[in-house]
Amino acid sequence: MKHETIETNVGWLIILTMIVISIGGLVEIIPLYFIKDTIETVKVDGKDTVHPYTPLELRGRDIYMREGCYLCHSQMIRPFRDENIRYGHYSLAAESRYDHPFQWGSKRTGPDLARVGGKYSNEWHLQHLVNPRDVVPESIMPSYPWLTEPLKFNAINDRLKALKATGVPYSQTQEEYQANVERFGKPTADMLDINNAEQNLIDQAQDGNYDGNRNDITEADALIAYLQSLGTMVDFSKFEEGYFAKFR
Repeated sequence: MKHETIETNVGWLIILTMIVISIGGLVEIIPLYFIKDTIETVKVDGKDTVHPYTPLELRGRDIYMREGCYLCHSQMIRPFRDENIRYGHYSLAAESRYDHPFQWGSKRTGPDLARVGGKYSNEWHLQHLVNPRDVVPESIMPSYPWLTEPLKFNAINDRLKALKATGVPYSQTQEEYQANVERFGKPTADMLDINNAEQNLIDQAQDGNYDGNRNDITEADALIAYLQSLGTMVDFSKFEEGYFAKFR
């Protein structure tokens, strides 16, 4: 059959288009029936290293979304050589399994932030938020001086409970706490306990001293804590090369 015949005959064009779409769909769908899980297993010494955000990090994530940071920054490193050189290992599905909603994004007016955690000091982040051009002269990022205002966290328990309802493993009962101890280890399980959420938030803010002032807990404390957590839950040096490819 000549190609011209297909292009000029609506019936043939529809039929053949549907056949091609069906084949493509089957190629995509059928393998899923033979894969137990599309989320990578990330365990070190028998413990999951990817865990839900702490109360302080969660409030920082709320502020990140409130200020529209996702409009200029993605959190998804693609599996391409140039991105690997600039940002590091490609993003894993496991790293965003507790995100509601995820922050993958596709807009990069600013750099990708999937692995920004630990790349800069807390002081750098604070100055960058208050006046970006003090640390990056060519930056077009807006200034956010109001982030030095006190952080509101009186509803943090309700926020954790809401996420728990979606399947995020924050704990309320002793049984849930013990399950988290087995899964993540005791230090992490302690931070995921809803019953102690406010105190955990205060302790992390004061211990981390993200904004350089232990006397107040500010929005900058929370946002910097969140940024410093990004990309730090998976230590790729602990896994053999190609380990994560089998989950794709």
